[in-house]
Amino acid sequence: MVASLLAVLRTSRLCQWGCKNRAQLLGPLPFGPGGWSTWAPKRENATLSLEPAGRSCWDEPLSISVRGLAPEQPVTLRAALRDERGALFRSHARYRADPHGELDLARAPALGGSFAGLEPMGLLWAMEPDRPLWRLIKRDVQTPFVVELEVLDGHEPDGGRLLARAVHERHFMAPGVRRVPVREGRVRATLFLPPEPGIYPGIVDLFGAGGGLLEYRASLLAGRGFAVLALAYYNYDDLPKGLETMRMEYFEEAVHYLLSHPEVKGPGIGILGISKGGELGLAMASFLKGIKAAVFINGSMAAVGNTIYYKDETIPPLSVLRDQVKVTKDGLVDVVDGLQSPLVETKSIIPVERSDTTFLFLVGQDDRNWKSEFYANEISKRLQAHGKEKPQIICYPEAGHYIEPPYFPLCKAGMHVLVGTNITFGGEPKSHAMAQVDAWQQLQTFFHKHLFSLCSPS
Repeated sequence: MVASLLAVLRTSRLCQWGCKNRAQLLGPLPFGPGGWSTWAPKRENATLSLEPAGRSCWDEPLSISVRGLAPEQPVTLRAALRDERGALFRSHARYRADPHGELDLARAPALGGSFAGLEPMGLLWAMEPDRPLWRLIKRDVQTPFVVELEVLDGHEPDGGRLLARAVHERHFMAPGVRRVPVREGRVRATLFLPPEPGIYPGIVDLFGAGGGLLEYRASLLAGRGFAVLALAYYNYDDLPKGLETMRMEYFEEAVHYLLSHPEVKGPGIGILGISKGGELGLAMASFLKGIKAAVFINGSMAAVGNTIYYKDETIPPLSVLRDQVKVTKDGLVDVVDGLQSPLVETKSIIPVERSDTTFLFLVGQDDRNWKSEFYANEISKRLQAHGKEKPQIICYPEAGHYIEPPYFPLCKAGMHVLVGTNITFGGEPKSHAMAQVDAWQQLQTFFHKHLFSLCSPS
């Protein structure tokens, strides 16, 4: 009778955690010979606790603790998730319980595994894909990533006896955040609004050369009080399939749409851009009106791979120096020296000196995609030489190209659409993870300072 009741309670709890869809989302995890591990024998009393329980937003820290262990018991913690294309990401770390049989990842250092040291969120940011050169991207923000965490006896990541398990949903839309698909004129985008109707600072969010429409950064920021337009600009819907030409009139139309929205307070908005999105955002700030503040993550100061047009002006792309492209010892292409210097081909420089925008540049100093730190410093010199405000530049040692919201694993190498092959993007996992946490706070603080001041009640 008691055993049957325990089984019912256990099944009920798993359903609350969303295990109904676990097999569909994760499938069998190859952690042991039998795929999914079986539940531990009933004599085990270990419990795995997560706070917040059950679900949280992706950019929220997660408290992980284990109780009911033997004093100083060695254990291994494992984490795994599958992305929407079926790729498995996983990590593990070895720990030792304290004299009371408890383990708190906020106080206990990892003794090795996917990472070492005091890293409360290491099980997420240290995940690695089973598919080589695969980047973790959230494509449907209306569904969560489902993370499974397990505690095993001993320090063998695949051989220990299962002691406890929990399933946790990591969401990209905070409760009540509103998602509004946009097909307005030529604009193809998605607008994310905070839960309650109101007047909010507006941001246009631009991703890189991969194209399509990525919404996960915009959806997270809407949960922080911003009205964010995730803007596609090629290879999406009826937009151009290629990057050969970028016409600023399209981006101007998007700015006008956002400024005219009844829940967006003018007279200015912000831009957030990474990589190619940083380059195009810089062109927006240089040519268009209504851009109050801009944050660029590892962007360029010049046109790269395409011509930028605005009315009767043209900015041609930098030349490619093919003889400067190298191959690493791992067989990856290193393109960081593969572009001509904009100081040589000045016609390719984006005329940032025309802008009255306030800028923040976030730079990974190990960015191997292009010379982001050099570009940021040259933009700063150019602005100051024309009597404009010196921009803020924050550099992150050992951070690579894709500085994402917190806790995304490092994408150290992968396919580059413009290059047409796998390249190295740089970065070291721990330093890159620290950079992402700080950059996320820095950009929010920056936009709060320069956009919220516009949002006094009408």
